[in-house]
Amino acid sequence: MLKAGIVGLPNVGKSTLFNALVANAKAQAANFPFCTIEPNIGSVSVPDERLSLLAELSRSKAIVPTRMEFVDIAGLVKGASKGEGLGNKFLANIREVDAIVHVVRCFEDPNIIHVAGDIGSLRDAEIINIELGLADLSQIEKRRERIKKQKSNKEAIEEDLVLEKIYREISNGGSARSLKLSNDEKKIIKPLGLLTSKPIIYANNLNEDDLSSGNNFSREVDELAEKEGAIGIKISAQVEAELIQLNEKDRTDYLEGLGVEEGGLQTLIKASYSLLGLQTYFTTGEKETRAWTIRKGMTAPQAAGMIHTDFEKGFIRANTIGYEQLIKVGSLLEAKNKGLLRSEGKDYIVEEGDVMEFLFNV
Repeated sequence: MLKAGIVGLPNVGKSTLFNALVANAKAQAANFPFCTIEPNIGSVSVPDERLSLLAELSRSKAIVPTRMEFVDIAGLVKGASKGEGLGNKFLANIREVDAIVHVVRCFEDPNIIHVAGDIGSLRDAEIINIELGLADLSQIEKRRERIKKQKSNKEAIEEDLVLEKIYREISNGGSARSLKLSNDEKKIIKPLGLLTSKPIIYANNLNEDDLSSGNNFSREVDELAEKEGAIGIKISAQVEAELIQLNEKDRTDYLEGLGVEEGGLQTLIKASYSLLGLQTYFTTGEKETRAWTIRKGMTAPQAAGMIHTDFEKGFIRANTIGYEQLIKVGSLLEAKNKGLLRSEGKDYIVEEGDVMEFLFNV
């Protein structure tokens, strides 16, 4: 399951956003720093309108969407890497996620306290980035001290060279993700879970009036995101909190009135999939229609392995058809009769929206 960690300074709207995204979450949202004492975790279904159409076509008894997990991590402050605020305990929680959702306050409200005394979105974003970098530098230093004792070990020497390169980059204001590391180098540093190696989505938290077009605060953060190769999105914790109270029609009307096409959950999930290079394929039948999340470039056996390792080990072939073509033809049986159901082998690269049936032998 894809896991995203929501981070930011205190009182930027993280827990309000988390509560809205994960409707049954128990996070407390209040107007004081460090409201989130333990990381709150909740998972959400990934919205995909294709599922219901496939289920109708197959007369499926159940629909199983893929899921995404959000981790609401306590507000970080300047000095967090040295234990300020709630410190390193919460930096450790970020090491376990696939991507970081960095919530940046891009709205003014005299009734909501800002830890720095005034709004400065670019400054706030950079405070968090600096703390993540400092935490990585500290971890790299400790790791290099340990591997110094293994100077004759070839693997230790290779690891130290990679760590030195990353240390130098972070010290100069960069990040681990800004370096073009080889696959072997990435494999070497993966166990460290470096914070600055995590892909970042900057979630510019706006008031409802600015949600459609953004404002000067969000535009500054978008420029930072572009420079870093990250993604910047517009989101409103205030709007999301309103949406969970409405039925589907009222939600649509409300969003249209704001000049936006979709809610923040869909925006965030699309950005996460794009950033992490993910895509969806489907399985469908009378029992269930189900969505599966895989990385782009996966072969048919690797995709089958997401269902069960035996499917990958004993893979024979995959009966495959694109979603749109299947909907157009009307059924898997009709697709087979018309010769549209392809038999794909072990080298087939799965495409977005493929509907697949795996044949395997164990």
